[in-house]
Amino acid sequence: MKHIAVVGAGISGVTTAYSLLQRGYKVTVLDRNRYAAMMTSFANGGQLSASNAEVWTQLSTIIKGMKWMLKRDAPLLINPKPSWHKYSWMAEFVGNIPNYEANTIESTRLAIAARGFLFDWAEKENIDFDHEKRGILHICVDRKGYEHALKVNDMLAKGGLERHAVTPEEMRAIEPALKGDPYGGFYTESDSTGDIHKYTLGLAKACQRLGGKFLFDVRVQTLTQQGDKVQISYSAEENYTVESESFDGVVICAGIESRRFAAQLGDKVNIYPVKGYSITIDLPDAESREAAPWTSLLDDNAKVVSSRLGEHRLRIAGTAEFNGENYDIRDNRIRPLVAWSRRFFPGVQTEHIVPWAGLRPMMPSMMPRVGAGKRPGVYYNTGHGHLGWTLCAATSEMLGDSMLQSLPPGS
Repeated sequence: MKHIAVVGAGISGVTTAYSLLQRGYKVTVLDRNRYAAMMTSFANGGQLSASNAEVWTQLSTIIKGMKWMLKRDAPLLINPKPSWHKYSWMAEFVGNIPNYEANTIESTRLAIAARGFLFDWAEKENIDFDHEKRGILHICVDRKGYEHALKVNDMLAKGGLERHAVTPEEMRAIEPALKGDPYGGFYTESDSTGDIHKYTLGLAKACQRLGGKFLFDVRVQTLTQQGDKVQISYSAEENYTVESESFDGVVICAGIESRRFAAQLGDKVNIYPVKGYSITIDLPDAESREAAPWTSLLDDNAKVVSSRLGEHRLRIAGTAEFNGENYDIRDNRIRPLVAWSRRFFPGVQTEHIVPWAGLRPMMPSMMPRVGAGKRPGVYYNTGHGHLGWTLCAATSEMLGDSMLQSLPPGS
């Protein structure tokens, strides 16, 4: 039986492990944290959103980034400090503008396929993750945003998604808690929400029941090819003891660290860390719970989304910050999320919030890197950007099918 190492225990790594275990591989997952899903998969926006499959590779994104460069609370913030990685990544980003429509359509197809796997696995493994099948309501605050969303609708439809326009009155009927004066919107009934952290932990336990092994609190140092094996050296966080183990193959699912590991294996995986923020609002009383939405919202103008996580929590997340590998939680990035909540849901108390920041692993094309590397036994399932949870089940299944052809479990 082939023994495969999966580097990274976020949502991508855990779904990869599950897909490989289902196909008969022996799997070991390595992660530097004490538990699964402690980095970017910890507190994201919670949306399983095919309706948010539009990639960012547009000229308008560049213009907004330049316009907002000195606006510290901007929805899209770029630190102008020189960095070869950042500016070379942006050059590749610009080069992918011609692929904007094709990649948006492909992302939509992947998202629709992924939701089927995610839901089936949750039912099969009895995973409770505060799943709400109430759709996603896209808010347009002005005519310009609405007309852009109409164009996006055509691409989503080509990808197989049904998202229909709704009036402000219909929006309030869908979500009675919504306040403010939106211009209009779009509703995707087939989208849903849930707690990514709870889902990933549940699926990790399922992997262990299937025989998967998890090595937590270990930091992977080097990956090297030795004949037909991949050698992985790692150190334990508690005593810094360096150990080494040989595997028949490796799948890199390491978020922003994937770029470093890929370079060691002779591949270029040009991931840049794009920081996103969230707040989780405690809903301590009946008034706040009544004032908080159950339908998930997406405000493309503010780059903000909301998800109800059970009766007592509301997640508000969003923004994009190009500032390197930086996990600082900045007050001037959290305040706009609180203000957004107060704007559309003024009855929700924001006295008790938990702020968080995570680094999305973004490829310049905004498409994940999935498949084999240059060397035998090396594979990737990483770089999902802002759609990690939305896409990862489909890409994990794609990777599993690919490995069956190139590295069968019983070979």
